[in-house]
Amino acid sequence: MKQIDGIPSLILCALFWSTGGILVKLVDWNPFAIAAIRSLIAGIFIAITIKGAPLFRIKKEDGTTDPKGTACLWAAGICYSLTMILYVSANKLTTAANTILLQYTNPVYIILFGPLMLGEKNRKSDYLAALGVTAGMILFFSDGLESGNQTGNILAACSGLTFGFTTLFMRKQQIYGCSSAHSFMIAHILTLAAGIPFMISAGMPSAKSCAGLVLLGIFQMGIPSVTYSLGIKRVRALTASFITMLEPLMNPVWVIIFAGEYPSVKCAAGGALILGTIAARAVFQHKSARTRN
Repeated sequence: MKQIDGIPSLILCALFWSTGGILVKLVDWNPFAIAAIRSLIAGIFIAITIKGAPLFRIKKEDGTTDPKGTACLWAAGICYSLTMILYVSANKLTTAANTILLQYTNPVYIILFGPLMLGEKNRKSDYLAALGVTAGMILFFSDGLESGNQTGNILAACSGLTFGFTTLFMRKQQIYGCSSAHSFMIAHILTLAAGIPFMISAGMPSAKSCAGLVLLGIFQMGIPSVTYSLGIKRVRALTASFITMLEPLMNPVWVIIFAGEYPSVKCAAGGALILGTIAARAVFQHKSARTRN
């Protein structure tokens, strides 16, 4: 039941994350400056939502610092900050399709390191789901895939690595009773700091761009940070990574609604394969759990 409760939170997270492609079109500014201001607004939103400032260390019951818990807190924040920075950097050097596809290799790292870091054993259905989702992602983005700039492709692949470890560390810090919202706030502080030079050189954005930045900070980053923090408490790390793959699938939906552009047949088929794989895995594992009980 706890796992089912976490799924709606992660679905909401993916839906709000996916609005970035539409909302960023409102902003005519340096990409790194956009990431910095978006993080500033998102960090403030999260602090208001959880009614507290970010934690920079996790304490034991006696008030002393818990080194392992604090390490997980900072590792998750650093990994997510790197994910955002690497994504922006890769987008400047290679195609958007390459960047998204390579970023969403993150389940591979969760399958590899999840059992070691979290003690969450992989099942046969996990491996089959990973194959199905990977095939669907390749099909989904096949129209836009190119060889691209190799540096950009490497940065995008690295963002998949850091995204995977973001999920692993955020899941692990639940052991220490610390909400992932604090790691998100640390990530946004780090991203803001990294983007300050670009903000200064980019100059003042237009009024339309300012409105877009506020929307990005609240809807594309702030709200999903909170909902992800709620969801990751209740589901396995691999389940979280599969559910949040709804993000790239929803981008074409927003384009259809707001721009009237329709995806190709291969794009639609790839999306259907991903959704079908995730749904089949959920049904299979639910039945397996009922059988064991």
